[in-house]
Amino acid sequence: MDAPNLVNIHVKLLAFDFLTLKPIPLDPTSFSRKGKRLSRAETVGIVVTRDFKPSRFLKFDIDDGTGCIPCILWLNQETSPHFSRRCPSDVRLISQMAADFSAQVQLGVIARVRGKITSYRGSIQITVSDVVIERDPNSQILHWLHCLRLARNCYDKVVVPPTA
Repeated sequence: MDAPNLVNIHVKLLAFDFLTLKPIPLDPTSFSRKGKRLSRAETVGIVVTRDFKPSRFLKFDIDDGTGCIPCILWLNQETSPHFSRRCPSDVRLISQMAADFSAQVQLGVIARVRGKITSYRGSIQITVSDVVIERDPNSQILHWLHCLRLARNCYDKVVVPPTA
């Protein structure tokens, strides 16, 4: 049985684990955690910083109690050449979703963030694709428990090839 492939799965990570990820030199879209390749992450925590540049980006940090994860939400979909290949109605929808997310991300709220793991100027961050503001005060501790259980039962699982 092979180890589970964690690329393109939003892996639930705590900040202390996320901040130890290492870029994979031959694959700029992947990062390594204990030898396993990752490309996407999910975290839950309190928004502790917020740097908003209208029509450009929203940078914010999520503090989960083990550290702070830098996040960036791009707001320039309508002017970015990256999105110009897409259908204009798709770009408008993505742009509207990003604007909605940026309005919800305020200091002190508990947010669940999902996105691609990226590196900027040598620092690891999440390039945000989804934000959900958590209303349940237990969501952060439940995320902690999920992270610990997944690390033990899935992410850190060492698969030994069967012997003949």
